[in-house]
Amino acid sequence: MCGIVGYTGKKQCRDILVNSLRKLEYRGYDSAGIAVMEDGHIKTVKAKGKINDGLIVKLSESGELNAVTGIGHTRWATHGEPSDINSHPIGNSRVSIVHNGIIENYRKLKNFLIGKGYKFESETDTEAAAKLIDYYYNGDPVDAISKAVTDIEGAYSLGIIFRDFPDMIYAVRKDSPLIVGIGDGEMYIASDMTALLEYTKKYYLLDTGEIASISAKGAVICDLHGNKINKEVQTATWDVSEAEKGGFEHFMLKEIHEQPAAVRKTISPRIKDGLPCFDECGLTDEMIRGYKHIYIIACGSAMHAGLIGKYIIESLARTPVIVDIASEFRYRNPLLTADDLVVIVSQSGETADTKAALELANEVGADTLALVNVVGSSIAREAKMVMYTYAGPEISVASTKAYMVQSAFMYLLAFRVALARGRITEEECRELVAKLETMPDLIAECLSDLDPYRRSASRLVGADSLLYIGRGLDYALSMEGSLKLKEISYIHSESYAAGELKHGTISLIDDGMPVIAVATQRDLLAKTISNMREVKTRGAYVIAVCPKGVSIDSESADDIIEIPSADDMFMPLVAVVPLQLVAYYASVLRGNDVDKPRNLAKSVTVE
Repeated sequence: MCGIVGYTGKKQCRDILVNSLRKLEYRGYDSAGIAVMEDGHIKTVKAKGKINDGLIVKLSESGELNAVTGIGHTRWATHGEPSDINSHPIGNSRVSIVHNGIIENYRKLKNFLIGKGYKFESETDTEAAAKLIDYYYNGDPVDAISKAVTDIEGAYSLGIIFRDFPDMIYAVRKDSPLIVGIGDGEMYIASDMTALLEYTKKYYLLDTGEIASISAKGAVICDLHGNKINKEVQTATWDVSEAEKGGFEHFMLKEIHEQPAAVRKTISPRIKDGLPCFDECGLTDEMIRGYKHIYIIACGSAMHAGLIGKYIIESLARTPVIVDIASEFRYRNPLLTADDLVVIVSQSGETADTKAALELANEVGADTLALVNVVGSSIAREAKMVMYTYAGPEISVASTKAYMVQSAFMYLLAFRVALARGRITEEECRELVAKLETMPDLIAECLSDLDPYRRSASRLVGADSLLYIGRGLDYALSMEGSLKLKEISYIHSESYAAGELKHGTISLIDDGMPVIAVATQRDLLAKTISNMREVKTRGAYVIAVCPKGVSIDSESADDIIEIPSADDMFMPLVAVVPLQLVAYYASVLRGNDVDKPRNLAKSVTVE
């Protein structure tokens, strides 16, 4: 959710903090602010709104800052509406903090502190943490932080400065991500590496319950009892250019175009002798044969990738697959045993609900396999096995390439499970893998002409509501298409299994209502076309997405988006591209901020 940055060194820190915050604005853009050490005092500048609309204006009004140490924050509001007073940093003349996460017992802490004479100004849970640290402060920052976080319940990461230690930054985390960047005579903190790629690729990854005392010379890291911890220096593999737009109007459009390369990077290292290979994570055929069920647990687009996996695994391997929304999984007392495999899917590796589901699976004793994009993330470290997607940084809040590579991975997993269980031969498996390896070229072909997607999107701009329909894999895909459209265009849309229309949903159809029909499964095509005619007869404007060579007449669709043809099983990897681009252009045509849709943020680290 929120983004945290910090800098201490020899350079003026204002521009470094602001520039780093810009890289993290996808984590929240309700407000932004910085607090710096200037002439022995903490000076805070913060404002409601996106960085350019609020903070930059306030900074220009406040004049020059003479400071080489400071912290910054970009906010996704959880407690207290977006406002100047609820913006971070939050504190007083002695201590100032920035916070990502939720303080679950903030009301109890607030009442305690009010009883000690503290007055509260904001509606945030963060203010309770700031004042608690101040309450415990007796000249030793680490002692104060240690005592405070012992009292705090919830998931959080904190960046802290103290007036009495003007050249120091302190950091602590519990569950919410935080790293310490290592420069040459300068040090940083950040919620993730994208904020720091311009300055350094080396960093320490803080673990839960660790406190970092950071000066320009380096960082001393200890546990809550003051015991020093030696941390391994990590090196980011991403290049700074991967976190820039690279000439594209929006990150989302850039990331859509990066999908062919991302799929190659994800699948190629996992193919040996033409077969899927999971040696890197230790998943063996013997283990696969022993699992009674496979669970795929995720949120949002990652969950939709899991649905693709369910269809493919069950079809090829005849193995039961349960796909669950992470936020529901842990609360429904799932029928999970030590004989099951739980695949945990998360782009950031920090998704709070998904992480909680992982913890439950580990408690039961099930084997857990994490599929994540961020090396060293919490989910990656806590799962028994881990496979990394190689998508590179995904900056746009709306997931595209992360979904694509997660889906591609599901094919490799399905092929290996089917092979291990004797449902397909090695020759058949190699044939399937070879077809998967052609998918990047077909995805790229979808990107060669964008005009059809703009045209179709133009028909959606004035719509109040629309439907996505499909059958089988097309239904799973329609769910992702609908999510993409509503999260960035703000047009209400729902996805339905096409065969369910007659069971109630068709009553929503009226004149001109758009219906996007995904029709790529040839064995289901006749039934899908029948459903398209049903809605068109009732006045719907039908946009069909189908492979080249499939014949759909004007009685069934008003507009047809043709895409490269592949075997039905692989069509989701191709057909998702037009759905992504239709959503993108609908958002652009409506004048929305595509990369920063309202009320949303990347990396959901709170429940």
